[in-house]
Amino acid sequence: MMLDLSVPSQLMTAFAPDILLMTGAMILLLWSAWRPESEALQRSIGIASIILCVTVAVTIGFYIARADKVSSGVIAVDNFRWTADIVFLVATIGTIALSMDYNARMRITAAESHVLVLFATAGMMTLAAARDLMIVFLGIEIMSVAVYVLTGLNRRSARAAEGAIKYFLLGAFSTGFLLYGIALVYGATGSTNLAIIGERVHQLQAGGTALLAVGIALLLIGFGFKVALAPFHMWAPDVYEGAPTPITAYMAAAVKAAAFAGFLRVWLEAFSAAASVWHGPVWWLAVATMVVGNLVALAQKNIKRMLAYSSIAHAGYILVAIAIGTPAASAAFMFYLLAYTIATLGAFGVIIAIERAGEAGLDIEDYSGLWSVRPWLAGAMAIFMLALLGFPIFGGLGFFAKYWIIQSALQAPSPQTKLAIILVLTSLVSAGYYLYVVMVMFMRPRSPDALPVAALGNWTRFVIGASAVLILALGVLPNSVVRWAQKSQPVAPVRPAPVVVAPAAPITR
Repeated sequence: MMLDLSVPSQLMTAFAPDILLMTGAMILLLWSAWRPESEALQRSIGIASIILCVTVAVTIGFYIARADKVSSGVIAVDNFRWTADIVFLVATIGTIALSMDYNARMRITAAESHVLVLFATAGMMTLAAARDLMIVFLGIEIMSVAVYVLTGLNRRSARAAEGAIKYFLLGAFSTGFLLYGIALVYGATGSTNLAIIGERVHQLQAGGTALLAVGIALLLIGFGFKVALAPFHMWAPDVYEGAPTPITAYMAAAVKAAAFAGFLRVWLEAFSAAASVWHGPVWWLAVATMVVGNLVALAQKNIKRMLAYSSIAHAGYILVAIAIGTPAASAAFMFYLLAYTIATLGAFGVIIAIERAGEAGLDIEDYSGLWSVRPWLAGAMAIFMLALLGFPIFGGLGFFAKYWIIQSALQAPSPQTKLAIILVLTSLVSAGYYLYVVMVMFMRPRSPDALPVAALGNWTRFVIGASAVLILALGVLPNSVVRWAQKSQPVAPVRPAPVVVAPAAPITR
């Protein structure tokens, strides 16, 4: 079926999953606002939010089965959008499931926290669908405003307040770069539609104009802040450490995945013909991000800060796929996002199991001898650390994700051999902090003064167990995921040949 987005009813049809999620979130917001705060209410809203996410996922499955297509318009109807939406919804379900047990333990009774996660996810889905720079901006802001509030959700924590204000100020600062970049790109091409921008850059060879080059640079800076690329990453460690741990997992997985999904679509659809302008800066940003993230992570003693710098390093790995800019790289990009999201949710689930009120239990040394008291928890954490490392046996899904990006770099029309080598070397550096956590859990004795590990809530146990099983199962049998990722490439517009305008014939009398 071909959808015509110029017809309002068909535009609404193409946007139906996003509208369903937003409408459900508004209903749940009214429900939570009209009832007094309590643990029972926040659990009820959490369960209803999970049911809503599953309903939206089923709706997306229906769209995939229908194979709707659209030739042009302000939103995309392609497998890249639907695949990204599924990744966001998986991360959202995991976050809400972890939050229900975490909020009860930390005495956070605001049921609106689950609704804010839904609103942020709606912004992510809008961002993944955007084929217009104004829709890109709208999606980013819907997502960001909700996450700003979620960061400072724990009003008893000074670190949460500090993280929220830093995130808000730097987020607003980066939005200025993004908007100014959009304005300059519009000035250079006369449009904010990605397909039209791409055609005009291709036909008019506008990639060499100073106006467009500055616009692309400002957009790159804006996206760099959103995905925490070095040197635009300084907000991430403090925000990740201060935010409630389920929200940290959400930011590390879903928020980063959404920003990268928008980043990739804009770069492939609008600026692929201007690669001479942006390839060099993106190349160096990828290198700097991989090096800084891994080296600084080695020095961290707090496990949330360590995973924050680990997240920065993974942003560098994902940026390699954008620097390559081929269809194979975009498929590898989606495969990597899925593997990273599952491993991140599982790792933060274990952190929630160990963490105690007052931000206790967040030092890596608190995991000493975990194998002796909670062997299955230590085993699951080892799987997640090895998956993030890219170890080929346990956590094989992470190994295949990195391998595919490296393969895409080496097989590109202009092979990115140096970038692939740097990715491998920095991944080896990451073994220093991932394997250190494994060593502490399995090879150090449990201190008599160590905090006791309380019984896990059912939802936390479910997220940890499901993440570990998925990583192992998909790592052993990755073919189905590979085929799924190969179908999730953004549909780039067809570039017509450059139009040569002949000079007008002289008028004779």
